[in-house]
Amino acid sequence: MSAAIDSFLAMLAAERGAAANTLAAYRRDLEQAEDVAGDLAGTSREQLAKLTGAWAALAPSSVARKVSALRQFYGFCIDEGWRKDDPSAALPRPQARRPLPKVLSHAEVESLFRRAESEAADDSPAPLRTLVLLELLYGSGLRATELVALPLNAVPRDAPFLTITGKGGQQRMVPVSRRAQAALSRWLVLHDGKSRHLFPSRDKHLTRIRLYQLVKDLAARADIDPARISPHVLRHAFA
Repeated sequence: MSAAIDSFLAMLAAERGAAANTLAAYRRDLEQAEDVAGDLAGTSREQLAKLTGAWAALAPSSVARKVSALRQFYGFCIDEGWRKDDPSAALPRPQARRPLPKVLSHAEVESLFRRAESEAADDSPAPLRTLVLLELLYGSGLRATELVALPLNAVPRDAPFLTITGKGGQQRMVPVSRRAQAALSRWLVLHDGKSRHLFPSRDKHLTRIRLYQLVKDLAARADIDPARISPHVLRHAFA
């Protein structure tokens, strides 16, 4: 299996909280696609189109699942800068019933924040970092990979936005709520300035897998089923 598929599956586990059986299904679908089309990260649209014939005997729901896996994989490859195009456009798009998304109720969101704010009340570094991460996930809609890798200079002093630098050096402004600003100000007081990352760790910056763990652990302490929450769920609550 290619390194790109490994990285994609790691992202699904870290950012979206994908269950083991879901990851196994994605792995199986992507590996089978590679058997037909070659290395997925580098294959052409024409090579990928061969999958249509290989899927001829499958039920529409099975084809829809496989196409969905490939579309998400190529979206990830584009986000990571490994490809500029999405060859999955060559594949059929049968309609299949979509599962209801995970959502949090307003009461659950409030409970999560109350717990985070209570634990960070004395400005202890670890709880305060968790509060800042939570505020930015929920209030700014940042992707987990963007959030954990934020450089220190992405936070202008007293400005209600973050400066995010994407692929190719393109920048965009992301709004920051007053609550997030307040939490960030407290966090910056504790930041020693030795790291260029806003959320430093031994391995350069906080990992998205660790972010996933922090969110799950906080949910459990707030009496919310950890299976119902992930950075991905919080990010999309922003929309």
